Amino acid sequence: MNQWSFVIAAYAVVGLGVAGLLAFAFVTMRRAERAADAVRRRR
Repeated sequence: MNQWSFVIAAYAVVGLGVAGLLAFAFVTMRRAERAADAVRRRR
């Protein structure tokens, strides 16, 4: 088997991992902003 298959697969796994991490960070950031807004509105 050609080694480039493994290289491409590794890049694909890393790309999916980075995309997942970015999505998780974005959702977490939006949730924290919503919580901060709720605290600000209570004052």
